[in-house]
Amino acid sequence: MVKGQDLAVSLEEFGLSRYEAQAYVTLITKGTISAAELAYYSNLPRTKVYPTLLKLEKKKIAIISKTKPIMCTAISPEDAFDEIVQEQINKVNGMNILVTKLKQVSEDSKKARGSEEKRYFHLTPNYVFKQLETMIDGSKTSIHAIVDSWGLNLLSQCKESLINAIRKNIDIKIVIPPNLIGSETFRAIPDGIKIKCADISQNSIMFDDSEILMINSNNGKGAIFLSTEVLGTNQAKTFEQTWKNAMKVNNLLDMTKIDAQETLKIIQAINENGLGFVLNSVLHSRNKEIDMLEFLEKNGVDLEAKTIDEIIALVDSTLQITCSGQARYEPQGNHIIIESKLNSGHSLPWAMLLEGYLHKKGFKTKMLYSNHHNGEKIHIKVDSKLDND
Repeated sequence: MVKGQDLAVSLEEFGLSRYEAQAYVTLITKGTISAAELAYYSNLPRTKVYPTLLKLEKKKIAIISKTKPIMCTAISPEDAFDEIVQEQINKVNGMNILVTKLKQVSEDSKKARGSEEKRYFHLTPNYVFKQLETMIDGSKTSIHAIVDSWGLNLLSQCKESLINAIRKNIDIKIVIPPNLIGSETFRAIPDGIKIKCADISQNSIMFDDSEILMINSNNGKGAIFLSTEVLGTNQAKTFEQTWKNAMKVNNLLDMTKIDAQETLKIIQAINENGLGFVLNSVLHSRNKEIDMLEFLEKNGVDLEAKTIDEIIALVDSTLQITCSGQARYEPQGNHIIIESKLNSGHSLPWAMLLEGYLHKKGFKTKMLYSNHHNGEKIHIKVDSKLDND
């Protein structure tokens, strides 16, 4: 009965009245029956049965006998409603054509005004990881990412996909904030991926310069943008500039988080305030020696407890990061060599740091500086053999 009522309600959408719909459903259910039986089975008021049958007959969906008692039969649904269904189909098709024309008018109007609508796809937090993995698997040439802790955590969970991408010689570059260097997620990133650090706070990953996945670290939601001409070009340039200015950190992979963070802290202190300290020391101090150890101590870094080997290793790491250089001790000549591929004085603060450390340990030194088109080199000659005591 409930099913019959549902069908009757649906028939009302075809233009039948409630009584007409109830009567028709009863007729196709019971077959040929009398008007009295129809009233009984369909719960129609007796006074409404005959007028309802006449309306069904007029609509060509029922047949009424000319004899008494009056018998009535339903026309089969395919015959009864074929014309109505076709009419509805024609209406829907007409509406679709109208909507298409309206959309075209809207697009033409926007183009005339110099604007064009573009769409993007929302991702729920639960679907972001799966989509990220899919996009990594589908990449063909490049994956360029600027991510915070949330984004790096997601990437670290895609380790197998990233390894497969490396095997396909896909160019993978990731820029992360300095505070993530040495973290578990940082170490979970596979070898072969180029990593740099910069002060960033976003999650934007571009695949093949054609698709961009952005992730909101506040709620985990994501959005996929097709890299249209303007958006794609700007995003690619933004990443290129960020990558160019970011610091290399691959040589920090083997360090503990404490050592890695200390190295970055020293670099930040010298890059931001080192030059000012040197100039101030030259102008106001009677002592010709520039105490970089004191400068770093004021910036929260105490290096005096370290051994000479640890100091040289620290300077070597910082030079690799800041100017693609190196620092090494050559016992045969009893001197420390500092090299930089830049010839703009990048290596001087680090040479002063080493020299200041040696002086505090009682060594006498002599510094020789030379530069050339391939960079610069500094020799720190030490008066006696170095040891770690």
